Amino acid sequence: MTRLAPLLLAAAALTGCVAVPPPAPAPDGSAAAWVVFDRTGPLGSGAEGLADRAAGRPLTIDDPVRIASISKLVVAIGVMRLVEEGVLDLDADVSHRLGFALRNPAFPDRPVTLRHLLSHTSGLRDSVNYAVPLGARLRDTLADPAAFDPGHPPGAFFAYANLGSPVVAQVMERATGERFDLLMRRLVISPLGLDACFNWPTCSDAAVARAGVLYDERGVVARDALNGRRPDCPVVPSADGRCDWQAYAVGTNGALFSPQGGLRISASDLARIGRLLLDRGAPLIGEAAFAEMTRLHWRFDGGNGDSESGFYCGYGLGVQILAQCAPGDDPFGDGRPRFGHAGDAYRLRSGLWVDPAAGRGIAYFATAVAVDAPRGASAYRQAEERLARRLLTP
Repeated sequence: MTRLAPLLLAAAALTGCVAVPPPAPAPDGSAAAWVVFDRTGPLGSGAEGLADRAAGRPLTIDDPVRIASISKLVVAIGVMRLVEEGVLDLDADVSHRLGFALRNPAFPDRPVTLRHLLSHTSGLRDSVNYAVPLGARLRDTLADPAAFDPGHPPGAFFAYANLGSPVVAQVMERATGERFDLLMRRLVISPLGLDACFNWPTCSDAAVARAGVLYDERGVVARDALNGRRPDCPVVPSADGRCDWQAYAVGTNGALFSPQGGLRISASDLARIGRLLLDRGAPLIGEAAFAEMTRLHWRFDGGNGDSESGFYCGYGLGVQILAQCAPGDDPFGDGRPRFGHAGDAYRLRSGLWVDPAAGRGIAYFATAVAVDAPRGASAYRQAEERLARRLLTP
């Protein structure tokens, strides 16, 4: 692909004064896809590199990848649909839905709510294995005191925790009686006409054939070398290696279909979710629910959470809110308020961000981004900034 023109004039047009440096070059061996969009559809898009190196197949914007933590935003949309239907309550003790008491042992009288879980203020932490295998119970994982922060009660402290997503998924399963991946297909994926899925079972054969393989920086396969066929075991198998996943007892292991990061989706379909964000939740959720989801539930003040070196400084319900401690939490470099979510897993870096005032957004991902890849001017990697700043191109 041709290199973008310098972004200084574009940034000045958007902000009036902030000079944004030009994007860095693509990392060697990586692949990337991006779509810029507004409320009516795509404004520009592109892809570079290979979706499957062994097959020599070029990446396109329609190839699904494991999009990592943007999954949490999509799950939150599903939760808000159930809240609007009266099936779930953001402020109820989730213990009543789970069928067991979910309590931080250090604060046994303080209930944990969906609001806490979705805003990462529940007190849960990733000190235990949140990829609970088939045949095991999430309940037993949560019985380990190491799953909780002993220093802060629910609602008092932000700490980004993947473990919260399986709890949310299990609450959803228990409330509806539906398996999480099928429920998300009903609530979000099918209504938006997406060919997306959690952990592959509900994607089309065509999507499986287009799967983007994730590689590490050495070129070793990290995930999803499917070779055109669905994985025999789309979940973490049981301790004895069995994988009778279709016999799963709904409501016992919300981790099974990877709600924290297991959404497989293309850049083009991710942009369709972005258009929903620009349309303030329409057609899936109402204005009030959308406003609640995207308002600041937590803002870093220097001591009320772990910002991870400025990466997280503002958070709603499954939604990151940018430029709360710029330049750290601003991969765009212009200080404009945007919201969405980032993703980082298996050497993939991803982002879905919308600028509601400008009425534009961007969906992107890059593969084979090394753990120690160079940081940019923000807390994000240069590879992420390079893609994010395509939004600033006229």
